Amino acid sequence: MNQTIYLGWTSHCDIRPYTGWVMAYSEDTLKQTQILNLTPNGSEGSIWMSGAGLAADTSGNIYFLDANGTLDPTVNSSGFPINADYGNAIVKLSTANNSLSVADYFEPYNSISESNADVDLGSGGALLLPDLTDSSGKIRHLIVGAGKDRNIYVGDRDNLGKYNSANNGNLYQELTNALSNGAWSMPAYFNKTVYYAGVGGVLKAYSITNARLGSTPSSQSATSFAYPGATPGVSSNGTTNGIVWALESGTRSPAVLHAYDATNLAKELYNSAQASNNRDGFGTGNKFITPLIINGKVYVGTPSGVAVFGLLP
Repeated sequence: MNQTIYLGWTSHCDIRPYTGWVMAYSEDTLKQTQILNLTPNGSEGSIWMSGAGLAADTSGNIYFLDANGTLDPTVNSSGFPINADYGNAIVKLSTANNSLSVADYFEPYNSISESNADVDLGSGGALLLPDLTDSSGKIRHLIVGAGKDRNIYVGDRDNLGKYNSANNGNLYQELTNALSNGAWSMPAYFNKTVYYAGVGGVLKAYSITNARLGSTPSSQSATSFAYPGATPGVSSNGTTNGIVWALESGTRSPAVLHAYDATNLAKELYNSAQASNNRDGFGTGNKFITPLIINGKVYVGTPSGVAVFGLLP
């Protein structure tokens, strides 16, 4: 973004000590230009998001979910942690004046107990939604994320809500227990619908009305997705003919690629296990793999290569 490469850093297999970092490098020289520690006076708070990347808006802000780690329960007069420790949070960074700084954040009310129990928000990735109009006519700039605690969090990027130890009333919207076993993945978006596939659960579609997600899925798949769930991808012809692609992909079982009608996930269009004689089988899966759809083909990473799916001749 703006000729700068931004990297989020995690731990190596949870081997302590570690903290969460974002670093910036010049696109031209690869020289390090900016650096920020999200738990400088604490520990942990890594940025891993099950392989999802940092998100950014057109104003130069960066967004992500960071993992279990230190949160300062005491905040200053502006609502920011007194020791600048932001473990287990939705974080918004400013890149103004070539300097990384926390511009806003949201912490669940039970963030400290969740971190102590390794129930981190940062197991899932962050999705920025396009501008949406609420029931009063106000334009909303929203972010969606979920982690291990089974809840889907919808934040207002103009006011994420910071930290309230009593409740999550400062958050724009929360769908409690929406994902049966939590998220080790990120959602996809298409035509005012958010798609999620949590661990051990089905692929779910949440329709958006007046800038709010429906409290229950508008449709869902018949297939369940074992650990780590799935990060779906969407292909379409503009706003029509949407297909949601999702991958059953663990490390100990054959991987299966699924294609669903984006308007009704109960309608499966294809899966790679349906053809006889294992024609479309492509071996054992892997964690945190997202189908890539481009130029009429679907590409899937495997432990030993890349499987490519397209129309039969």
